[in-house]
Amino acid sequence: MTSTQQRQALQATLAAWFPQAEGDPSPIQGGVAAARQRLAAIDPIAYGCSRNHLDGAVTGLSPYIRHGVLSLAEVRDAVFGWLRQRGYGEPGRRAEAQQLAGKLINELGWRDYWQRLWRLLGDGIWHDLEPLRTGHPAEAYAAELPPDITEARTGLACIDAFAAELRTSGWLHNHARMWLASYVVHWRRVRWQAGARWFLQHLLDGDPASNNLSWQWVASSFSSKPYIFSRANLERYAGDRHCRTCPLAAGGCPFQASYESLQQRLFRPEPAPASPEAAPFGAAATAALAPAPPSPAAAFRRPIVWVHGEALGPANPALRSWPSAPALFVFDDALITSAGLSRKRLLFLQECLQELPVTVRRGDGAEQLLAFAAEHGADGVVTSAAVDPRFARIRERLEPRLPVQVLEPEPFVSLETPPDLRRFSRYWRRAEPLVWRQFS
Repeated sequence: MTSTQQRQALQATLAAWFPQAEGDPSPIQGGVAAARQRLAAIDPIAYGCSRNHLDGAVTGLSPYIRHGVLSLAEVRDAVFGWLRQRGYGEPGRRAEAQQLAGKLINELGWRDYWQRLWRLLGDGIWHDLEPLRTGHPAEAYAAELPPDITEARTGLACIDAFAAELRTSGWLHNHARMWLASYVVHWRRVRWQAGARWFLQHLLDGDPASNNLSWQWVASSFSSKPYIFSRANLERYAGDRHCRTCPLAAGGCPFQASYESLQQRLFRPEPAPASPEAAPFGAAATAALAPAPPSPAAAFRRPIVWVHGEALGPANPALRSWPSAPALFVFDDALITSAGLSRKRLLFLQECLQELPVTVRRGDGAEQLLAFAAEHGADGVVTSAAVDPRFARIRERLEPRLPVQVLEPEPFVSLETPPDLRRFSRYWRRAEPLVWRQFS
């Protein structure tokens, strides 16, 4: 069977399982082979120089990192390996290496930071972490996205191009995400949660932590000010590809103004910004965030391995610890339906699973795992740690009937004491030196 035929067969299965799922397949293919091909092509220097441009040398690794096909530790080590191959690992060249590859390592740090916040806040990432700094009350924002945005027919060439790319490819450059989010929240005055849900439906790297907290950063509920952009900013990083075809380019472009004028147009005067000390993850909560205790060693003889959507790669510690144990992945009906996941997202997951020694089923996650365990006479379940609280709720349903052992993957950086998570800069001051110590 050719790769095209195999993809068509997977699509047919998913269409039968989830007829309500929308969207055509993404050109981005899932799986370890595709991930490693992209990983081998990274160029940290080119990334650092051009990452903000839509045509820049971005890595395209985010869908694979999000689903554990590649771990942050693997990508970190690949960057360090790239530097060593070019002589930057020699004594006296570490500072130079850090300057050249610092931007890419920094982006990996952002991912680790978001995950740590998600572990701390749980479902709280769906609520404003701080008061909005726009001067508008919460009720001024609509609860749902207008259809002209989701259907890419606003009449603004740039916005419609970004919305169309989101729906067709399942991926967007980070700058395009920021511009689109800013338009939704500040120009159309829609709640950031509506936009966040829309992104999670389609983005192959749709991770609630990175996604929601980035939307909050744009909205100003997790930043010192709202993020907005101007036409000049758009043309600087995207060129004139959108403006030259936009019917509003000659007159009526809502982004054609100085930042000062846009701020006056979009926002009202507001009181002094709240301190991050007052955030729900302030000093007391951060101090209480102790490292998760290791799951007690289980004397299993015949366990099954539970593979979930955060660990779809060979670095999955449960698969590595029990390579011969029966393994199961469940497309959880309730989870998929509630999130409204597109078919392109489901296909990406299925393609990742094709390269793993795992049985794939659909239904209720906990019930399917218990049935699979009974079929194999299992005396326990082994799985990898997951940050998403939805997986914790499945685990809670398993444990009264079958013991569960959770194994931690290799961390991006090990911190002996809980970091201050109120801002990325505070976390990174602690983490960055320890990350680069591993390059020694």
